[in-house]
Amino acid sequence: MSLFVDGRKKVFNTLKETIHPNDKTIWFHCASLGEYEQGVPIMEKTKELFPDHKLIVTFFSPSGFEVKKNTTLANIVLYLPIDTMSNAKKFIELAHPSLAIFIKYEFWPNYLIQLKEKNIHTFLVSGLFRKEQIFFKPHGVFMRKVLNSFDHFFVQDETSKELLNNINIKEATVSGDTRFDRVSNQLLQDNTLAFISEFKQNNLCIVCGSTWPEDEAVLIDYINKAPDHVKFIIAPHEINTSKIESFRKNIQQKSSLFSTKKSTNISQYNVLIIDTVGLLTKIYSHADIAYIGGGMGDTGLHNILEPATFGVPIVIGNRFEKFPEAKELRELKGLFSISNATECSKTLEKLVTDKNTRIKSGKIAKKFIENNKGATKIIMNYIKQLKGKSLI
Repeated sequence: MSLFVDGRKKVFNTLKETIHPNDKTIWFHCASLGEYEQGVPIMEKTKELFPDHKLIVTFFSPSGFEVKKNTTLANIVLYLPIDTMSNAKKFIELAHPSLAIFIKYEFWPNYLIQLKEKNIHTFLVSGLFRKEQIFFKPHGVFMRKVLNSFDHFFVQDETSKELLNNINIKEATVSGDTRFDRVSNQLLQDNTLAFISEFKQNNLCIVCGSTWPEDEAVLIDYINKAPDHVKFIIAPHEINTSKIESFRKNIQQKSSLFSTKKSTNISQYNVLIIDTVGLLTKIYSHADIAYIGGGMGDTGLHNILEPATFGVPIVIGNRFEKFPEAKELRELKGLFSISNATECSKTLEKLVTDKNTRIKSGKIAKKFIENNKGATKIIMNYIKQLKGKSLI
């Protein structure tokens, strides 16, 4: 909570020091790290298209800001001040963007109203709408007005477009999800991690990414009874020392921490816990099977596309109804859902022992990524047209 509060205290002073009245700027707003990753492909192309503009990136949550506050992709990274009318007026006056891009779910009324009043082009990208949201309820009149502050919506699916059309919002394009472009670009990077190769050796490796305690509770039985040729990498979503130690006490296999790898021979261990951030995407490239956290509790399923792009079969919990990519990949049989520890053990054992199923489902996952790329191009073509008309 202190990061959330303290991080906002210097926002306006930082803006004054960094953004000058004659600067041209473009503003991206992300709720957290996941939305930032969705925005990266658009940010990269926007920098190329507008080399004379400064990029401002704001976050709502500390989990995004703390990880990306030093990114070289943006000229300035900030917390977004709380959504009051005075904050919104001051922020937009100091930032004075010529274009504002909100990512996926961010709807802050005062900021959006101010952007509309200032005639600043405002887009939502990778938007995803569901009929149970307030915009589509009888009592959602005010929030429907807020949606009209956007000049255009780039949404992930036809359902989202239809919902907007039904409340008389016609400026919507089905572009797909920019995360497919983001994870696909990861294949162009060097994903080699020497310490993972040292740990894995010639064994099968199950990477459990962004796990919460409820995920670890269903995984522990299989971890403890897994054959010797199976190794586990656990990357908790939150790096909490006490929770990690509590989890380790339940592990009967030999376990080690990333933070102690220099002083230990990690090849001698069966479980490696990643007690740092920023490595998970590359770690997936070393996986034979991936378990993605968040689907066993209420926190929300984490990114299944990162392992999918490497052709890795995926296992998740049973709470994924708000994630269309998970539903579709499950139907294609590139992803498997479990409800409890017994199902988890059974599914992982099947993927470990049945090489054909493991390879086939991994290929399906990889193909799924390839078939859904292209959102960035659609969005940037629209922005290029506006630039060509000197509207940005």
